[in-house]
Amino acid sequence: MWYQKIIQIFKIKDLRNNILFILGVFAVFRLMANIPIPGITAEKIQEFFGANQIFGLLNLFTGGALDKLSIVMLGLGPYITAVIIMQLLTMIFPALERMYKEEGEQGKKKFNQYGRLLTIPLGLLQGYAMLTLFQRQQIIGQLSLELTLTSILTITAGTVFLMWLGELISEKGVGNGVSLLIFAGIIADVPNNIRQMIVTWDPANIPAYLFFFGMALVIIAGVVLINEGRRNIPVSYAKRVRGTKMYGGVSTYLPLNINPAGVIPIIFALSIMLFPGMIANFLGGVGGTVGSIAQTIGNLFANQWFYGIAYFVLVVLFTFFYTAVTFDPKAISANLQKMGGFVPGIRPGENTANFMYFILNRVLLVGALFLGLIAVLPSVIGGITGIQVFNFLIGGTALLIVVSVALDSMRQIKAQLQMREYETF
Repeated sequence: MWYQKIIQIFKIKDLRNNILFILGVFAVFRLMANIPIPGITAEKIQEFFGANQIFGLLNLFTGGALDKLSIVMLGLGPYITAVIIMQLLTMIFPALERMYKEEGEQGKKKFNQYGRLLTIPLGLLQGYAMLTLFQRQQIIGQLSLELTLTSILTITAGTVFLMWLGELISEKGVGNGVSLLIFAGIIADVPNNIRQMIVTWDPANIPAYLFFFGMALVIIAGVVLINEGRRNIPVSYAKRVRGTKMYGGVSTYLPLNINPAGVIPIIFALSIMLFPGMIANFLGGVGGTVGSIAQTIGNLFANQWFYGIAYFVLVVLFTFFYTAVTFDPKAISANLQKMGGFVPGIRPGENTANFMYFILNRVLLVGALFLGLIAVLPSVIGGITGIQVFNFLIGGTALLIVVSVALDSMRQIKAQLQMREYETF
């Protein structure tokens, strides 16, 4: 039973301490999200975020830290952008690709270090852009040079601190740190959503609310089904004789996830979608040709149809891209061949790799289309019902992240429990 698993988790000292540590990090994150940067008095900011879809979505993923102008107002955005840039650069520079794929754990550590270093200039740039935009929108007053520099450095330090906390969480082996911090930010907004639903309660909207909650249950079931779905490739091992013992001669399978990229493509696509709108808002007050172009881009991304289609396409593309970076059928085929494994009916080596590519692309198409559909679903449902409340319940990025992160953490905790059972045995 599920409650027996919970009791078992808290009986194991190391696992209990890891979970308590992560809860402590969540508490620190929520505390920082409510500490404003120096010299800021935000009066019009709630109205601005309520009227601007892009910044409202960005605020959701910082756990409400952005509309409070807190010291972690950028969340993990600069770090995620840095990771995207580094992943894209592997396609341009072969040396980076070799470092990431062929140099083992040491190469990945060096690659990740470059991503951390790139986070700092991106945080400085994004912090300056945010403060300048808020001043032009008259959300905050004009800041002195000294106060501007202090605020930018504070914001960037907050992002770097969150990045460090995320890596500490990842080291505990209970889930991906970045995803868990985003998860904590989304969940922290649940009480506000409930309060908003109560405040705006209208008995005439009861059918729409029931439709929302019904869709929520269906979509959660769909997310679980796709995330847990597998395509098993049969693998057999040839018999080998060593001395007086015989090895191999067994059959097993290689599982391919329908959605091997998890929630990462959604986060990547969101970061890319937010960037043009932010730049357009930043340059909108400049005037002249640049201001006119920025205004056109801003209006384009404000269009629901363009935003939805672009978001859907980016999610699908990033699903294929991220899987191509992290999953290498050639390496798997080579490892199978070294261990005497083969796919029945398929020659070892290159033919096995091509077969895996063929299966992976077919399976991945289903997962990619599903991710894209979930990403744009809130806009579709909101357009049907005319109600834009409690959106995280009926699908979209927030729901997908919450369910995916919860499943991933449960899977890792279960793996740790099984590992300890084997050690005891």
